[in-house]
Amino acid sequence: MFTPLLYRKWLRASIIIIYLIIVAGAIVRMTGAGMGCPDWPKCFGYYIPPTQESELEFSPNTPYKKGMVIIVNEELKVAKKDFKTSSTFKAQDWNNYEKHDYAVFNKYHTWTEYINRLIGALGGLVVLIMALISLIYVRKRPKITILSVVALLAMLIQAVIGKIVVDTLLSPVLITIHMIVALLIVGLLIYLLHEVQEKDTRYTAVKGMTNFAMLLIVLTLIQVVTGTQVRQFLDHQIDALGYPFLSSWLEDGPIIFYIHRSYSILLLVLHGYFIYKAVHLYGHPRRWYSSLAGLFVVTVFTGILMNYFEFPLGSQAAHLVLASVILGVQFYLWMRLKRAQIVE
Repeated sequence: MFTPLLYRKWLRASIIIIYLIIVAGAIVRMTGAGMGCPDWPKCFGYYIPPTQESELEFSPNTPYKKGMVIIVNEELKVAKKDFKTSSTFKAQDWNNYEKHDYAVFNKYHTWTEYINRLIGALGGLVVLIMALISLIYVRKRPKITILSVVALLAMLIQAVIGKIVVDTLLSPVLITIHMIVALLIVGLLIYLLHEVQEKDTRYTAVKGMTNFAMLLIVLTLIQVVTGTQVRQFLDHQIDALGYPFLSSWLEDGPIIFYIHRSYSILLLVLHGYFIYKAVHLYGHPRRWYSSLAGLFVVTVFTGILMNYFEFPLGSQAAHLVLASVILGVQFYLWMRLKRAQIVE
């Protein structure tokens, strides 16, 4: 039996799984595993990818299924049909993979990307269940059902963007779009959660406070965008210098890096003022404001680690994920303030 309580549970699960997808994507990007599966939706033509390179070498007298992939002379070859090989390789049995020319197998990259895709598929399933349960609102509150279905469609769009990212050999612009769409989905789910929750009378929206909260969201989004530009620069540095030369990545960096770094000070001051007013002057509950403060401090700290301590393991992924969580908390607080009673 579908109930509002069940809907809220699956809505919360949807928010959690989307954040897990963001975490997985950040790990994939941090480890350079984005092309671990060079095709989509399968991985080297398999639903469960290989664990060693020998599985992708031509094997005589072996049955192959249509779409299976092997690597021959550093090129991906795709089986044209179901067949069994003879004792020698015959080019007429295979098509060249035409989406791109990347043909490298790294088992760690492959399984990192594969797990990322599994989490994405799980996310789609969770959001699907949430959308189905939302049908309980279709008569009395159709907006809830409509927006739940929109969230599901957005997940499908995310899958398509993920395919295009692979086909374009990890286009930095498309990776950024992929991230932004994920943040939009999170925002939509948080909005839905807020709409089906009880009104919290502990929040009062003093004139200007709601607008201040929205300003912080906009300023943080600008910071996230500048951060993606810095990340694109780092991708070029990695291609040119490689991972061992960490200390050289930000030497003579672009002006956007210095803007991103200095801009964080402004955000820190503004968030401190916002939290002080909300908690100490207007008596709002501390929980979410304390979480916002802690997240912001840790995010700045991870930025310092990357800048001055040569990108410690996990710092890039943590920086990105924490920024996305900050945006979620900001949006939730803005919704609370927007719904609260205005006082002078």
